[in-house]
Amino acid sequence: MPVQVFRHARIRTGVPGDPVATAIATEAGRIVAVGDEADVHAEVGAGAELVDLDGACVLPGMYDAHIHTENLAESLTAVDLRGALDLDDALRRVGTFAAETTAGQWISGGRWDANRWAGRGRPSRLALDSLLGDRPAVLDSIDGHSAWVNSAALRIAGIDTGTPDPVGGAYDRDENGEFTGIVRESAIAQFRELAREASRADLPEQLLGVQELLHSVGLTSIHDIDGEVVRAAYLGLRDQGHLGLRVHKAIPVGALEVAIDEGRKTGDGDDWVTTGPVKLFGDGALGSHSCHLTEPFTGTENHGMAVTSEQELLRLVSLADAAGIAVATHAIGDRAAQSVLDAYEHVATRGSGLRHRIEHAQHLRPVDIRRMAALGVVASMQPTHCTSDIELVDTLLGDRDVASYAWRDVLNAGVPLAFGSDAPVEEPNPFHGLYAAATRARADGSPAGGWQPEQRLGVGEAITAYTLGSAYAAGEEQHKGLLTPGRLADFIVVDTDPLEATPAQLRDTAVLTTVVGGVVRWQR
Repeated sequence: MPVQVFRHARIRTGVPGDPVATAIATEAGRIVAVGDEADVHAEVGAGAELVDLDGACVLPGMYDAHIHTENLAESLTAVDLRGALDLDDALRRVGTFAAETTAGQWISGGRWDANRWAGRGRPSRLALDSLLGDRPAVLDSIDGHSAWVNSAALRIAGIDTGTPDPVGGAYDRDENGEFTGIVRESAIAQFRELAREASRADLPEQLLGVQELLHSVGLTSIHDIDGEVVRAAYLGLRDQGHLGLRVHKAIPVGALEVAIDEGRKTGDGDDWVTTGPVKLFGDGALGSHSCHLTEPFTGTENHGMAVTSEQELLRLVSLADAAGIAVATHAIGDRAAQSVLDAYEHVATRGSGLRHRIEHAQHLRPVDIRRMAALGVVASMQPTHCTSDIELVDTLLGDRDVASYAWRDVLNAGVPLAFGSDAPVEEPNPFHGLYAAATRARADGSPAGGWQPEQRLGVGEAITAYTLGSAYAAGEEQHKGLLTPGRLADFIVVDTDPLEATPAQLRDTAVLTTVVGGVVRWQR
């Protein structure tokens, strides 16, 4: 590949204090020079290929530190219950989708949020039975920690009223012991897999569609949190020369021992696919009332649930750490975060140098923020969860000594901060995340001044968390996150300079061009 010089009047390298550059030279997928155009030309010689870039400015490629690309691929062709107003509205959407798909096919998708429903009813098995009959359905809640299933799905899974709850999960039952149709946490996976087995499409082809979607919003790298089939699909796409998205691939907990036997270690791989951390679960989610709390949800005796026991969590963390595999543990409630940090602290004396993480880190005791800093634990957070959950936090948590979505406190304490989306729970667009981090307001600007505005970040700080911060979490900060010589030539051109934009302009920023490895992968 010849040397290329990409020219633009405003190239923001991401390096604090650096002047705006006007040219980036790339060769063999990496940056070889950045700076004033005349100086760059003098460095690389007159024979370089010139590429003019349009738009308002150039930024480092965005890096999503927590995304589920198989789930995202499925969501693009599944029933969408986001924004459903009530049970009737949800059932209308399911009925319309069912009528447009093959008879007998599983109905999947969902992303319903009953916390926001008004009017009649809540998700129930009988409501789906009356609509779908013997056609099975599994419909995820918005947070993915509950699912709505019908009798046909339960029958296919071999579950009856005598079936005990699985470890780390539950089948909700009414006062008569009958299933309500809501299943939680570890009880969900079997239904999802049955639906996938019955109608699994060509996953590599689906992931190419996701790749295009992610390029269109400025993402050049991701930490994928889904399963081993996704890893195999990405490796296949890489080997075929079709992969234009850099993937740091997490290991599901069920594959940890296999990964160890294969000799996988976090950071292994090449410029396209690397081995990520093992993904563990400390608890559930706020909206599903299953995040693990020190004090119960307001007005209840429910403390949520520990999806993984403290003893098992310690065993898994110790096993992974000894094998050179970093750990990323889902923890939303403050009690879950405390348990995770206890396990991380136990292995810290080994000095493995691994960057363990807490995924979401939504509700933290101040003392545990300080512990994260002392242990070097990365806070992998998703800003749009905050603005989606404002009402839930006020209603379910009330006044307690926890810091919620406290990225300012986290950053000020010296905790490494990485941003992502958790798509398809939220939209994958990083500019929505930057807006949420900088304003702590919904898309319509409410509440005025932002919710708990003392936790807001500056736009530059938020961009760093979405670029260099995510790279640091993966141990890739020498290769990604900034536009400097030696790093990978991953950058985007946008129609608005985020550092000079109004909040509304920031959220509505459009990506015009996405370059990965010095190659234009997508243009609007």
